[in-house]
Amino acid sequence: MVPLIVSGTVAFTVAVVATPMLSRWLVRHHIGQQIRDDGPQRHVVKAGTPTMGGVAIVVAVAGGYFAAHIGFAGGFTRSGILVVLVTAGAGAVGFADDMLKVRRRRSLGLSKRAKFAGQLLVAVGFGAGGMWWAHLSSQLSFTRVGELGIGLGAAGWIAWTAFALVGTANAVNLTDGLDGLASGSAAFAFSALAFIGYWEFRHPTIYHQAASYDLAIASIACAGATAGFLWWNAAPAKIFMGDTGSLAIGTAIAAIAFSMGLQLLLPILGGLYVIVTLSVIIQVVSFHLFGKRVFRMAPLHHHFELKGWPETTVIVRFWILAGLFTLSGLVAFYADYLVGKGELR
Repeated sequence: MVPLIVSGTVAFTVAVVATPMLSRWLVRHHIGQQIRDDGPQRHVVKAGTPTMGGVAIVVAVAGGYFAAHIGFAGGFTRSGILVVLVTAGAGAVGFADDMLKVRRRRSLGLSKRAKFAGQLLVAVGFGAGGMWWAHLSSQLSFTRVGELGIGLGAAGWIAWTAFALVGTANAVNLTDGLDGLASGSAAFAFSALAFIGYWEFRHPTIYHQAASYDLAIASIACAGATAGFLWWNAAPAKIFMGDTGSLAIGTAIAAIAFSMGLQLLLPILGGLYVIVTLSVIIQVVSFHLFGKRVFRMAPLHHHFELKGWPETTVIVRFWILAGLFTLSGLVAFYADYLVGKGELR
């Protein structure tokens, strides 16, 4: 348990301390958020708020993860290192996007193709590394590897992994539209993943996950980092995470879930992100096919803002939804654990 405590505590502390330092540096260099012209008008006052705070999140994750291995039994695992590397890689893609937005003084950074190519490169790198370096199973799974008896093969695994990582990263990116919404909801997801990783470690005969404890350490580092960043990102935000943070967070959630064999549990744990993404898809399809908008604005949280809900009300209610989805995921995980033990049929 001590490495888990160290990982979360160090990550939280680094994020709490580093974020305001980063914020002051960003202010001195006039690096601030560019607001969408078509966004809610109440967001105009946020223009110029320091952005790219995701740098502090990535640094805190790495700091917490590596600190947990200093002086404690149990070494690094390839799965844990791979999670940290792809988190940093996705953050680098987001950083490039954020920097271009600042330089161009517009809310548009990398082109859609360039941004997608960068994300795809990171995701495919994780899939290939997971298959041939970390030796992850290519079996499709809900919570236990091999439970469904569906093998994807190397190509299928990499394609499935790339789809999930890119999709989750962009889903979190879409959710990152209100102060603290993405960081707060991500803290729920990472905390659940940390619990699941520790549970898998305690029940090796059911889950057969050699790296589960190290992945729990990586998860709690992510939870601590996002919670520490939330300290400054809560409304009214003193700093935004930018694409640097949202892409890193989304990629980390999916990478950890896939490394633990939670592929089909991921949409439940990240149910809020699924809903937000579906709202955008529904809006686009409805407008192109019927010329009508289902929501006043997409993503969904902006719809409720335009209905007159205060921003903090939207945030807290969406946090509640995120918590309920996380709880549902944990309940589903435990129910499947009982099935694995033969206690629930």
